[in-house]
Amino acid sequence: MANGRRVTLDDVAATAGVSRMTASYAYSKPDRVAAGTRQRVLTAARQLGFLGPDPSGRFLRQGSLRSLGLVLGESLSYVFQDPQATRFVAGLAQVCSSRGYGLTIIPTTGGPEDADRIAAAAVDAFVVWTTTADDPVLEAVRATHRRAVVHGGPRVDGFALVGIDNRAAAKALATNVWRTSTAPAVLSFPLDRDRHAGIHHDLDPREVPYPVTRDRLIGFRDAATDLDIDWSAIPVAVCALNDATHAHDATADLLNTGHQIDGLTAMSDQQALGARQALLASGRTIPCLLYTSDAADE
Repeated sequence: MANGRRVTLDDVAATAGVSRMTASYAYSKPDRVAAGTRQRVLTAARQLGFLGPDPSGRFLRQGSLRSLGLVLGESLSYVFQDPQATRFVAGLAQVCSSRGYGLTIIPTTGGPEDADRIAAAAVDAFVVWTTTADDPVLEAVRATHRRAVVHGGPRVDGFALVGIDNRAAAKALATNVWRTSTAPAVLSFPLDRDRHAGIHHDLDPREVPYPVTRDRLIGFRDAATDLDIDWSAIPVAVCALNDATHAHDATADLLNTGHQIDGLTAMSDQQALGARQALLASGRTIPCLLYTSDAADE
């Protein structure tokens, strides 16, 4: 501190007996400053307790903060609970690291403070984790006038979208699994933010707000229609989280409620693994085919 105030680069320059530009170059462009002069600047900085120029100022002058914001749309703990989310964030972090970018995770709660968090984020652009079309965070991101890309959906005007044709992929997979099936079943991702687990019958996929889940369910229904299977008779076991434990429990619930399953489609590898474990633990002989639409995401 200088006279009770924060030490600035101007203080360093005055103490070293150089111009402010020279002091700045000592940090940002050392090749343009004589070695002796730069050493005087650094010595003055140490004496005054100056830690260096605020990097945000340089980034603002360059028009870039070199940081990416991930709008998670879930609590921060979700990153560590959902294997798919963990892999996704790890991939983002790897790319950011390789290009010298920081990664800021912006968890949301569904409350009005979400917009303030997004507006205050010091980032160049946003990646939005799959969410619902009416999620207020989408408009909050738009209001920042920064670039944005949505993972999985929904499609938003002005934002890039990265995803697959979930409906076509799910239809192809279910058609393959259920070709010889008379009593198929589905393991599903959560239907909405409430993440209630349970078994549904005659579920209308069009009413599901999460776009990835909705499109995959529509694809499964398409397959049932083509195979002349009554969709209303197909139980959809919804998992609260995309992991093997929840899928194991959902499959066990299906078996315990007397559903005679001879073909099962799962929405992820983790769900398929959990379902297989439940079937093995049941000791029952069930000709069950496990498949996953995760393959289309890789």
